[in-house]
Formats: sequence, structure tokens, C-alpha cells
Amino acid sequence: MNTENMKDAQKNIQQRRLAWRCRRGMLELDIVLQRFITQHFNQLTLGELQAFDELLDLPDNDFWLLVCDANMTHSDTEIQTVLHKMRVL
Repeated sequence: MNTENMKDAQKNIQQRRLAWRCRRGMLELDIVLQRFITQHFNQLTLGELQAFDELLDLPDNDFWLLVCDANMTHSDTEIQTVLHKMRVL
């Protein structure tokens, strides 16, 4: 398996794992995440996937506040990019 195929396989595994983690207890967040998965997930870079993984570690209420408040920013540019993609849905 060449390096490019290994990267694609790694990204595919990470995408499936993250898609599973998008199932949340808060309906509103669940809806936003499912739309995000449908519209943006396949185009995320590995860095953005890692940033998304960090966001999924947050409690639902904290995550929801970050998604809803367009004035709220994050110091990590990749997390900020992922949040922006979620907010434009």
C-alpha cells in the first residue's frame, strides 16, 4: 500500500469514528452535526478532522454555545474553521 492510499485509509477510519461520535443527547446539536457530516465531512483536512474530534470531546452545552455564538472565537484556527463551517449551515 503506497503512502497516499495509507493516508486515505487513515482518514476514512477517522471519519467513520467521528461520524459515530456525532450522536449527541441534545437534539439541536445532533441536527447541526448531521448536516455538517453530510455537507462538509468528506472535504475536511486531517487537521480539521482532529479539530472536530476535539470539539466532540466537549459537553453538549459547551459545544452548542460555540456553534451558536458567531462572536465566540477559538485560538486554534482549525477549530475556528470547523466551527465556521457548522455555523453556515
